[in-house]
Amino acid sequence: MASGVGHPLVDTHCHLDFQLFDEDRTQVVDRARKAGVKYILNPGIDLASSQAAVTLAEEYAEVYAAVGVHPHSASTFNQNTLPRLRELASHPKVVAIGEIGLDYYRDQAPPEVQQRIFRLHLDLAAELGLPVVIHNRQATADVLNMLTEWQAQLVDDGSALAERPGVLHSYSDDEANGLKAIAINFYIGITGPVTFRNAAELQQVVASLPVEHLLIETDAPFLTPHPMRGQRNEPALVRRVAEKVAELHSGPVDEIARITSENAGRLFNWRVMA
Repeated sequence: MASGVGHPLVDTHCHLDFQLFDEDRTQVVDRARKAGVKYILNPGIDLASSQAAVTLAEEYAEVYAAVGVHPHSASTFNQNTLPRLRELASHPKVVAIGEIGLDYYRDQAPPEVQQRIFRLHLDLAAELGLPVVIHNRQATADVLNMLTEWQAQLVDDGSALAERPGVLHSYSDDEANGLKAIAINFYIGITGPVTFRNAAELQQVVASLPVEHLLIETDAPFLTPHPMRGQRNEPALVRRVAEKVAELHSGPVDEIARITSENAGRLFNWRVMA
């Protein structure tokens, strides 16, 4: 393959619906395909982008969707939101609920409002048997507490989702909290910052976490890996993340591609094969 990686790659978090891709979206997907990227997950951040993610999943074989309301969009959540998300989630290429969670850094909604909406999403995910894609910024204690309670309830309910509840997207916390998430069966999503020259602390954390619980992501158009940092990110560049994870774990890139792709397959259970 053009990527130099024999095993297919997966980009488990990319916002292809964003305006930055409007002029060349098809070419971006084609470059990803040529780079060996077999699956791309496009999470929504509100109802409109969730619908757009489903539309893109219908248009491109590689693209799958997650639907949800990001904490930055909490003010858009109303009585019609949950029923509409439930309807969108019935699409066969919707494989997760997300991007959801808590963000106390931007503080665009009061914490109690964010938590209420987060719980509603978690309840929906449990109802539908879909894993969750979690955004967390400066809210780790509350995120982990809520996810721990939720996953324990899944166990009590005998839900198969308890074994594959979700992913902490674009992980930037410490090893201890990563291991707490792994202990409740969550995956850890690794993005472009792991490649940055000033990311020694993050690199140490990624090196310490078991590969069997890692996913690789771009979060495109954001978080472009070194040496393209500052440019628009895109799914083809997920291979840069795979290369760095391989370096940190002292293993071949192809093996990291295989393990992280299998992890993604277990989590998202890609229901319509590309």
